[in-house]
Amino acid sequence: MFKTCALLSLCACVGLAANFVTGQGARLVIGQSTFTQQQPGASDTLLGALGGIAYANGILFVADANRTGLIPVNNRVLEFPTQNFPGPVDTIRPFIARCAVCLGQANVVLGQPDFTSTAFQITQTGMRLPTAVATDGTILAVADTGNNRILIWKSIPNTVDQPADIELGQPDFKTVLQGSQQVVDNKSLRSPQGVWIQNGKLFVADTQNHRVLIWNSIPTQNRQPADVVLGQANFNVAVQPDLTKANTDAHANTLLNPVSVSSDGVRLYVADLGNNRVLIWNSIPTTNQQPADVVVGQKDLDTGISNDAPDLCPSNGTDATTGAATFPARCGKTMDFPRFALSDGTRLFIADGGNDRVLIYNTIPTQNGAAADVILGQPDENASVVSSFTDLFHPLLRQSAADITPTPTGLAWDGTNLYVTDGSNRRVLVFTPAEPLVPINGVRNAASLQIFALGSITLSGTITVGDIVKVTITDTAGTAREYDYTMVKDDTLATAMTGLAAVINAGNGDPAVFAEFEPRLQTVKLVARQPGTDGNNIALAVSGSTNATFTITASGSTLQGGQNATILAPGTLVTFLGQNIADAVASADLSQDNLPLSLGGVQLYCDGNPSPLLYVSPTQVNGQIPFEFLDANSISCYLRIQHSDGSVVASTAIAVPLDQQNPGIFANDGEEPRAAIAFHNSSFATGTITVDGSIEAGDTGTITIGDRSYTYTVQAGDTLASVRDAFVALINANTEEEVVAIPEPAFHRIQLRAKVPGPEGNGITFAATTDMGDNANLFLILTNLSNTLCCANRAGAPVTQANPAVPGETILVYATGLGTIEPAEATQAESTGRKYTGPALNDPRAFVSSLAGGSTANVISANLAPGMVGVYEVRLELGLGTPPSPLAQLTISQDIYTSNIVTIPVVDPNVQTPVVPSP
Repeated sequence: MFKTCALLSLCACVGLAANFVTGQGARLVIGQSTFTQQQPGASDTLLGALGGIAYANGILFVADANRTGLIPVNNRVLEFPTQNFPGPVDTIRPFIARCAVCLGQANVVLGQPDFTSTAFQITQTGMRLPTAVATDGTILAVADTGNNRILIWKSIPNTVDQPADIELGQPDFKTVLQGSQQVVDNKSLRSPQGVWIQNGKLFVADTQNHRVLIWNSIPTQNRQPADVVLGQANFNVAVQPDLTKANTDAHANTLLNPVSVSSDGVRLYVADLGNNRVLIWNSIPTTNQQPADVVVGQKDLDTGISNDAPDLCPSNGTDATTGAATFPARCGKTMDFPRFALSDGTRLFIADGGNDRVLIYNTIPTQNGAAADVILGQPDENASVVSSFTDLFHPLLRQSAADITPTPTGLAWDGTNLYVTDGSNRRVLVFTPAEPLVPINGVRNAASLQIFALGSITLSGTITVGDIVKVTITDTAGTAREYDYTMVKDDTLATAMTGLAAVINAGNGDPAVFAEFEPRLQTVKLVARQPGTDGNNIALAVSGSTNATFTITASGSTLQGGQNATILAPGTLVTFLGQNIADAVASADLSQDNLPLSLGGVQLYCDGNPSPLLYVSPTQVNGQIPFEFLDANSISCYLRIQHSDGSVVASTAIAVPLDQQNPGIFANDGEEPRAAIAFHNSSFATGTITVDGSIEAGDTGTITIGDRSYTYTVQAGDTLASVRDAFVALINANTEEEVVAIPEPAFHRIQLRAKVPGPEGNGITFAATTDMGDNANLFLILTNLSNTLCCANRAGAPVTQANPAVPGETILVYATGLGTIEPAEATQAESTGRKYTGPALNDPRAFVSSLAGGSTANVISANLAPGMVGVYEVRLELGLGTPPSPLAQLTISQDIYTSNIVTIPVVDPNVQTPVVPSP
């Protein structure tokens, strides 16, 4: 069950070497206590909406302010020592912190008297909107943007609130020239947002003067004049753009709001924000308005269009109406408001702020309009998921994650790690090149393995008899099928959606999807029948009849989510699929109470914590996501592998999205949908009664078994569980009774089980009723799911074609990913990597529903299995109307999530000839 042998078609990892990979996750985070926390404030560990960043000699310098409108603005620069940051192949002790790679404690603050103050000042020690910082390891420079100046320290500051030694752009440390006092010359600055030090030279992006200034030596006195100007004809002009023009006046020798300047010692790089481009000079300019040699982000040096896809990107189709070529919104060649460019001498990194990503060029571009080789912060070159796919990336709806960079503004490189400032989420993400041993889509729920596309349909408004709901589902071959549901008397929105789902599932059901009404969400959920990305191409259209009084909406024009990295719940058993991720096969000793944290030389780190392992092989690693991660919706995971030859490697970090639950059903190996690992639950005939309602004292219910009745009146203080338990006690107190009553946690159900094994117990009748009597407001609801006990089989026998399930029978399947459990004593017993030893009567906090063959399967129980790790026992009573099929499709659902599809054979016990597949 735990090996799940089938490998999916994944991206090949060829020529393995440490490098960046598109869509990879960050390995470390600085400024927040988890990868998804966004706490505002100011301390020595907590960052605000930061902007610039720099690194030298084991110190990370962070400018804790921005000009992008984000809050809070802390008006300071922090120094973080990095010597204790764990390296990519370092071992980390278990749970030294909730997130052992969420770190950083500043030991110096500049611009403030302490680590909690944030007020701006115009003094030798104060700052106002410091947005950039630079250092060569000896000198420190800060772009004090709001004070229109550059501050310089002749040596790296080592005390809190240490005053600057030199300022540029103002007459003195206490003055900020305003209005007519401001002139444009070789000593003035206007909102500078970029600063750089390289080989004894100082470079400044003088943003609102639309120029870059160069000092050929580090200034030694206040207001020292610059030597070279780029972007303007001379020091005394600052040509302002004509904002009435549709396009900017971009050329090789002009700039529009440059926000960063940097150098690798040979070339100069300028992020020309207003022209949506990065300019490259192949040598350090020495003359005023020297033209750039190369541009990236635009087709040529005379264009400045945001995301100029028609000129730079390949067509993605044709317009159905005009026949004209269509283009994606962006690609690896386009840019939108780039905010920083940085080179390590070999690669070029660009913070493409408007596209919420970082572009990486593995070699320095030498031709205009070059395409990036790698993209961080997005899953591919065309995506902008912060703005268009809020379920995954919007910082307010899904908070932040370990693989996203909304509006990155600053970059730094320490020789091993790329530091990216993420002001939207008040943090620094640290990306590390590693060996691409596990592809980005190679992390799965160990039971599900495959990922299915989803969609939904919702009805609102009012119901009018005769109104028609129309749904058209178009499969991947282009075949469209329409399903109509006509409103009938007494329909509600819920019953109409239930009816619509039944129409879609009727007969063999729609060949592309199956439908399920989700009562808590009041929506019809559509799940692709085939896994993977093909499901994303299933089209969905909805409408209503003329003058209908209801409103119908769909989740989108197509299903979505097929083959996206599985969203995992804390406690889930997880599979990493890849290559060269272990030297040999090794399995955990399941006779032990605890799973190992190292197995076969492999360790799994999630948020820096070693996680339990079940199984490792060269192509697969199975482990468990810790229960402790309930506070996050994304974590960073990677594998550390120590090979037999002594070498140690780490896989690329992968951002794993989390939610409170997302179930998967264990199945046998084979083609999807795979046969469930399912068992006949009982050697005794069984039947089920549900205890429900919003009970009040005085409510009376009766359970009748044969000719024997058991009546209970609700008492003050009763709960549904105590009412259930009272009925169980009444039934079991009768030693002459031919059944045993068993309490079940799901929906407060009672399972009746014959005392005699085998088919002799089949046919015992039972019923459940409530008696209103004088109580006109009876709230207790008792429901018997069938009228007779049935379906005795051999408990623990596998459900197979030779021994199939029958309608009304209770079967047992195993699952993972159902989330945390209750009651409290059960919650306390759930422990990462340790066999569950708590109460057997436990239930997931998110209720579980199920479909089998398109019909409801009643969940009798779904409990964390005693003596197992991360595995849930799910007992399902098949509905009496479950259609016979050798491959009846079975799923379980929690909230918006539906498991993988598995199959079970179901036969009609009244039909002597077993159902066989059609030839």
